[in-house]
Amino acid sequence: MATVKPDSIWTPTFTLLCLAQFLGYAQHSILTPAFPLYVTQLGGSPFVVGLVLGSFAVTSVIVRPVIGHWADRWSETGVMISGLLFLGASLLFCFVPFVEATMLANGLRGIGWAGLNTGGYTLLALTAPEARRGEASGYYSGAQSSATVLFPAVALWLIYAPFGGFRVVFALAIALVIIGAAVGAAIARYTPHPARHPQVDDSSSWWREPFNFLEREVLLPSALLFCLNLSLPAVTSFIVLYAGEIGISNFGAYFVVAGATSLLARPLLGRASDKIGRGPSLAAGFTLQIVALFLLVAVSSLFGMLVSGALYMLGNAIGSSTTLALAVERADPRRRGKAMATFSVAYPLSYGVGSLLTGSAVEVAGYIGMFLIVAALEVAGLGLALINGPRLKENHH
Repeated sequence: MATVKPDSIWTPTFTLLCLAQFLGYAQHSILTPAFPLYVTQLGGSPFVVGLVLGSFAVTSVIVRPVIGHWADRWSETGVMISGLLFLGASLLFCFVPFVEATMLANGLRGIGWAGLNTGGYTLLALTAPEARRGEASGYYSGAQSSATVLFPAVALWLIYAPFGGFRVVFALAIALVIIGAAVGAAIARYTPHPARHPQVDDSSSWWREPFNFLEREVLLPSALLFCLNLSLPAVTSFIVLYAGEIGISNFGAYFVVAGATSLLARPLLGRASDKIGRGPSLAAGFTLQIVALFLLVAVSSLFGMLVSGALYMLGNAIGSSTTLALAVERADPRRRGKAMATFSVAYPLSYGVGSLLTGSAVEVAGYIGMFLIVAALEVAGLGLALINGPRLKENHH
């Protein structure tokens, strides 16, 4: 049997882990443009769209403590597989043509999302070579973001195709995570023993986990990821509605360009953060996102929006890879599940808060005003990264 070098990234576990994450994120990507259009078709306003998207974040955040506890005491792989299956089952409510049913579906989907990410991040922390954590994080987040290359465009094509519609999109989304769960099951062949950590303090019962949730070691990378992704709903979900308002057609190309940029940038820039440092990488990420958002205010053509999307995803790629590497470095090995659960809260929380802020901003200030508001939030995130520059050089574990 072939052996794998200790510092090798592409072990069987890591390869299957990336594939399972790709399929889970493919479902999320195919629903990103579908949910706003579906809710609008059902009669919902932009604010209601924000509520539907925000429901996903609420449940995802609430269940993280218990899911992180399960990852430590039961099985990282089992938590990820359960999350994938829950992602599929929740979408059955989308076949009921009411906004309330869609909100319920997206809320339940948040529970599955928590399992997918907590289990996946914990496996990454367990398997990533110490000297190549930035690179491994880049490949891992690149596998996740690669789903954004084609699947949003596929969703738009299926919605308007003669044989398609929203039901076809939802059925495809269910199939993707079922396949992902099967891939996750294959990981058990290489990690056969459930993760149990007897050295973890047993003084907290499972029902007390929500009150013993935050892992202080990963609060800084979590806060930085939260700030980084606050504007993400504006450029992934609401931008579909904006493009329709200003009369841009063939908008699926935007998601292809943005997704391809993210896919290509994450592995390369993740490796760069190992070389140049976490602080400079994060500053570059925030700066690129700010430039992209201001560019959206100035352009009204498809080409201009393509350039903006590429710049934004370039910044998001380097920022996401860097914060993930920081979290992996700082996570206490005795409480990896809880630490990565804390970190993984940042994405759904920022997406939920960002969705509500974005939807409200559109109602009050229009789309141009909304882009300016979220750009200001990114400026605040850049300030947080610069202020904490010295702390980003610390390696706690």
